[in-house]
Amino acid sequence: MKPMPDPVIDEIREIRHQISASFDHDPAKLVAYLMEYQKQFRDRLLYIPDEPTPASIVVPPETAK
Repeated sequence: MKPMPDPVIDEIREIRHQISASFDHDPAKLVAYLMEYQKQFRDRLLYIPDEPTPASIVVPPETAK
């Protein structure tokens, strides 16, 4: 069974293909570009570590001893 055509999805797929083609369909090139690009917005980005550090753990006053 063939899915119904969806012009919005088709447009999104075409744009994604164009973006991919501009990086030779190489995900590593795209990621490298995005990592460099985000440096422009460093002051807007939040870093949330995978593991909380002792300084980042907040204990509510009613549970603190």
